[in-house]
Amino acid sequence: MDLHLRGQRILITGASKGIGAAAAETFAEEGCHLHLAARNADALEALAQRLRKAHGVEISTHAVDLRQSDQLAKLADAAADIDVLVNNAGDIPGGSLDKIDEQTWRHAWDLKVFGYINLTRLVYARMKQRGHGVIVNDIGAAGEWFDANYITGSAGNAALMAFTRALGGQSLKDNIRVVGINPGPVATDRSIALSKRRALDRFGDEGRYQEIMADFPLGRAAKPREIADMMAFLASERSGYTSGVIMTIDGGLTASGRR
Repeated sequence: MDLHLRGQRILITGASKGIGAAAAETFAEEGCHLHLAARNADALEALAQRLRKAHGVEISTHAVDLRQSDQLAKLADAAADIDVLVNNAGDIPGGSLDKIDEQTWRHAWDLKVFGYINLTRLVYARMKQRGHGVIVNDIGAAGEWFDANYITGSAGNAALMAFTRALGGQSLKDNIRVVGINPGPVATDRSIALSKRRALDRFGDEGRYQEIMADFPLGRAAKPREIADMMAFLASERSGYTSGVIMTIDGGLTASGRR
């Protein structure tokens, strides 16, 4: 299916690895020009060089800390011409209320929650001036199945779900679409870390994390490309009447009541 994205400009945060890197690959294959943002400059540039060579697209890399307001503003200025924003950066630790102190909680939300909101605020204003745009928020299924042992992530994801629906419910009046994706377990370093945390909570041994992952539908986590491909579809005009909604990709875990 031709998504008619060729030539569009895409900003992807958290692009150095995992879902973000997979999204970069997907959009590059569609002929999009990319702005890739993350803290790891070397990883970003290695990815950019590979994608430029493979797909002949323009790619700019931005080594930024998205917790910092001044760096967010510089990023928004550098990528002022984008058609699509993919908010993807985030690193919220597992743990129960008694394990996550205030500093850890605020540090996590400054990137995943306020980072999304503040960058969206800057980008939305520019998209409104230009008369079009799409914002895709990579959130997480923990916002649907509240987990006391991932309380910081569940609460943050639930907030971003409400933010996405509230903004996306009115954004088409500005010819802007705002949508979200709630991945369940995905085969990334982060998913393995969370599975280790759950194995520690359940078995008292994080080394048994593969037993946690074996319980997933099809006996595996989702592939990063399965999330990235949905991002590209939602960003395209093939999904042009979609706004204020969140797509859950978790193999049916949320629908079945399992997690």
